[in-house]
Amino acid sequence: MIGRLNHVAIAVPDLAAASAQYRTTLGADVGPPQDEPDHGVTVVFITLPNTKIELLHPLGEDSPIRGFLDKNPSGGIHHMCFEVEDILAARDRMQAEGARVLGSGDPKIGAHGKPVLFLHPKDFNGCLIELEQI
Repeated sequence: MIGRLNHVAIAVPDLAAASAQYRTTLGADVGPPQDEPDHGVTVVFITLPNTKIELLHPLGEDSPIRGFLDKNPSGGIHHMCFEVEDILAARDRMQAEGARVLGSGDPKIGAHGKPVLFLHPKDFNGCLIELEQI
């Protein structure tokens, strides 16, 4: 049911420094910062030949990334995002299998302008999973 890996998201304490490190040290194609107020984050996408890396930084005091960085001050992998063809069908199937969808269960529009949902990390070996409709 899941498609290709869309991105791996990394929470970072300093977005400018992390972006510069990927750009200069690794020679990666680093995009501009993009505020996502509905998700409480500022993101930067790094485009790779086979996927993307998403750098996440808190946007506002209520950002879910702030709590993650409080526990992991150096940053770290926050979630993996997989593509699905039909996000509502994927949600319904996963819930039928016992997976918990975070929030209301209704998709929100993500950083790529497409519907997304998040699945509880306790249901996936401690890894937060994002589903994005392609």
